[in-house]
Amino acid sequence: MRKILLLLILSLPVSADDFWAHWGDGKAELNGYRLTQPRYGEQRAGTAVLVYVTEDFSDSLRVKAELGRHPQTDVYPVLKLNAVRDFQTGIYDYNVMTSVFARIAPGWPLAKLSFSSQEWCGHVWHQLLPRGGVAREVRHSYFDGEADAQADLAIPADGLFADLLPILVRGWRGEYLKPGDSRTVAYLPSLLSRRLDHKPLAWGQATVQRAADPSVVRVPAGRFEVVTWTVAEQGGPTTTFLVESRPPFRLVRWSTDEGEDAALLGSTRLPYWRLNTSGGERYLKEMGLPVPVRTP
Repeated sequence: MRKILLLLILSLPVSADDFWAHWGDGKAELNGYRLTQPRYGEQRAGTAVLVYVTEDFSDSLRVKAELGRHPQTDVYPVLKLNAVRDFQTGIYDYNVMTSVFARIAPGWPLAKLSFSSQEWCGHVWHQLLPRGGVAREVRHSYFDGEADAQADLAIPADGLFADLLPILVRGWRGEYLKPGDSRTVAYLPSLLSRRLDHKPLAWGQATVQRAADPSVVRVPAGRFEVVTWTVAEQGGPTTTFLVESRPPFRLVRWSTDEGEDAALLGSTRLPYWRLNTSGGERYLKEMGLPVPVRTP
């Protein structure tokens, strides 16, 4: 009976009031991870940070809307995710970030997606702007054959953006799948994966599955009861997400069958944009991260 009751509780939808009671405090959620990133045939040690924060968003300019600068008809709230990864490859390091802007509504409609990568060979910038069933793609890269490009990608009705998954599987504002269910959908791989694999961005297919029952996992941040999600990309990797079974539904771990792994080190809620003076580095400890030693 206790197990049945738990499953019923976990399947209850999260209301808009629940969402804003947690996310409307003017702070960001900051999660630090111990990262293993495959690159050049080796497993690279690094760190990852996922920054989640709500913002007002200008639909016309596709940027954060400053108070009073836009008519109300042009502004809606988004949940922004800045996913940052840093890892070393021999003498030089990689610094990459993906920014996801998802409209705060059931299904999390994607408002904007951008990606940048910096390392000693050069840098890459990639952006998608969805509108009217089409995603406008702009790319700039230092690689021969990938330099400057623009294209329009039609968005299938069931299209799922890989970069949206760290928001979608958390279950705020409605469940993507019920416990035990699965779904095969059109799938757009992450912008990071296209960069590392040097492949053009194109829709494929993936099967998304949510485990029927919660399980328990231990990571450096502690012991968590989690819901397991798997995303099996046709012709590509299978990614597993372990998500807290109760609010705030943090992403505790993700991994792939190709060797990528990220385990939660620590989590906090802070107005991080105000903590940019000397001494603010101490807050990294709340995410389980050391004060970094920077390479040139």
